[in-house]
Amino acid sequence: MKDYLVFQLYGPIASWGQPAVGGDRATHISPTRSAILGLLGAALGIKREESARLQALHQSVQVATKQLTPTSLLRDYHTSQVPARNNKYVYRTRKNELLDEPKDKLNTILSTRDYRCDGLWVVALSLTDTATVTLDELQSALIRPVFTLYLGRKSCPVSAPLRPLLVGNSELKEALDQDFPEITPEGISDNTWLRRSRAFTYTWEGDISEIQGDTVMTTHPWDDPVSRTRWQFQQRAMHQVTIRASDAGREV
Repeated sequence: MKDYLVFQLYGPIASWGQPAVGGDRATHISPTRSAILGLLGAALGIKREESARLQALHQSVQVATKQLTPTSLLRDYHTSQVPARNNKYVYRTRKNELLDEPKDKLNTILSTRDYRCDGLWVVALSLTDTATVTLDELQSALIRPVFTLYLGRKSCPVSAPLRPLLVGNSELKEALDQDFPEITPEGISDNTWLRRSRAFTYTWEGDISEIQGDTVMTTHPWDDPVSRTRWQFQQRAMHQVTIRASDAGREV
């Protein structure tokens, strides 16, 4: 039994980054640890260069999620111009890249960006033994964030109140199964508007037995940040299980 800070995340589009290969930028189906830590850092007002504060936050929380909607995949096709590689010159800004080189020396690169559409997730945070923040502080920061909160990318703003709430002395699944007010207009059910799932996918860190299920599996995603300034990540153990709505204590 633990204390949890539980909140919801909704947006028309979200992008939960996975390792990029070539020009493809894939997305996970649910919020990654890196994305949640970035969101918390933004809420607290921690800047990317403040490595010590980011590391302290990293070591303070464990993350669990519950996916409430199946979402749909959107792939966005990108073209952009970049200058040829020049080891003798450092481009400080995007403006420098485009203006400091003649147009005939700019190259065009192709890439894709994947997004999850109409996603609704519940996130549960618990504190580690080395925590330097409290759940109350995190709750206050999510209610009045210092910086704008995004769902993975700047083009994916949070589009509904997070409604962070403290759940004391609870099992993890019980915390993730908390009810939140409908986010769709009055008279329209989230079940209809957002096509809520008939099965919910849970992910969590730590003890694999915290959530019981017939098909619990453990994966090792590369979403645990090592350095924000160098964009370095390491693997972590993440447990995952999908449970039918009736078994999860809900009727859909």
